Amino acid sequence: MFKTIRNAWGIVDLRKKILFTLFIIIIFRIGSVIPVPFLNIDALNTLMGNLTENGGMLAYLDTMSGGAFSNATLFAMSVTPYINSSIIIQLLTVAIPALERLSKEGEEGRKKIGKITRYVTVILGLIQGGAYYYWLYASNIVTYRDGFSAVFTAAVIILSFTAGTALMMWLGEQINQKGIGNGISILLFSGIVARLPYMFFALYDLFMLGVNGQIQYFILVPLYVVISLVVVWIIVFMNDAERRIPIQYAKRVVGRKMYGGQSSHLPIKVGLSGVMPIIFASSILSIPSTIQFFIGADNITGFWKGFFDLFSIGGWLYIGLYFILILGFAYFYVAIQYNPLEMANNLRQNNGTIPGIRPGKPTVDFIAKILSKITLIGALFLAFIALVPLLYSKFTGMNTSSLMMGGTSVIILVGVALETMKQLESQMMMRHYKGFLD
Repeated sequence: MFKTIRNAWGIVDLRKKILFTLFIIIIFRIGSVIPVPFLNIDALNTLMGNLTENGGMLAYLDTMSGGAFSNATLFAMSVTPYINSSIIIQLLTVAIPALERLSKEGEEGRKKIGKITRYVTVILGLIQGGAYYYWLYASNIVTYRDGFSAVFTAAVIILSFTAGTALMMWLGEQINQKGIGNGISILLFSGIVARLPYMFFALYDLFMLGVNGQIQYFILVPLYVVISLVVVWIIVFMNDAERRIPIQYAKRVVGRKMYGGQSSHLPIKVGLSGVMPIIFASSILSIPSTIQFFIGADNITGFWKGFFDLFSIGGWLYIGLYFILILGFAYFYVAIQYNPLEMANNLRQNNGTIPGIRPGKPTVDFIAKILSKITLIGALFLAFIALVPLLYSKFTGMNTSSLMMGGTSVIILVGVALETMKQLESQMMMRHYKGFLD
């Protein structure tokens, strides 16, 4: 990896792209420490002190924003509204014929879908910013609370959060056009990396000081580090894993020339759904804990206290539901993204066949069977990555939630790093290729 970066740095064009990407990351980090106005920062820091231990969707948002959420800064909403908007539009593309037609209209259609995605992002940013403001108001963090001042304060805070989301979306698009890598992924990557020092300090405290100065994890902390390295190795290995379906193209004569007749393969990656099943599953399961956090644990008693305790992070019910939801969403995501009938039709239109499988319905059934098996393997892999921190905490008693390194974060870190390195390598290969004229 370091050799690739060093070689890319020696090429002027790539050096400019790398420097531009770093410049955007610096802007992102500056915006992540600028608090929105009209907030009591001391009260906010006190309230957010145990945010990561509480878990839930709020801890997830804080990790994805690089700590901006817990500090109520300009980029507190991070790119989650844009990610949610992209997922919603992607799902609606399958359900709404007009969007499906746009997706098949080539570059112009993709531009229109991109514009719709931006509008939906702003709307979601307003809704999410409004919810965050309401919680800050209910927690007595907002300074002006009465009369016209309260209305003006609410408008400024909510619009600041929304403007931060729109600005991050624009920064990501600038990276796509003038930098290296996928812009939104790079911003997520930099936000998670910004939290790594806090994770190292938390590990150091657990190793040297323990919990309340009593329990020290001399063995469990090094074991956690080793398991984390093994998980990273597994992610790197599975990132490139694929099932190759052999394809044979028929020979055909055009004029005096013969075309086709060669053998190829149809690659199907094991991680077809990426990190989306984990995001979907964790979002749904974090709803009870997030509601409990907004209401306040001290205000909940009786039946509802027992109900929220059942869905507490790290409980066996939570772990079991997490596993089931990851498997279910993995199959759901693959089902809406990959159509075996369309794949079989594309093969037939290009005079391609799978050896030993007749064209038509047998080919569709064969591809569907392969997709089902690959999806199961990929879903089990995602479930393993997501559940390792929870199971480790469950069996050892060490609180891993404060380490902020869940399955989603690790997969994003490793996946973005690998994809960026591949893009750098392809850019270098394109610039070093002399062509047939030389």
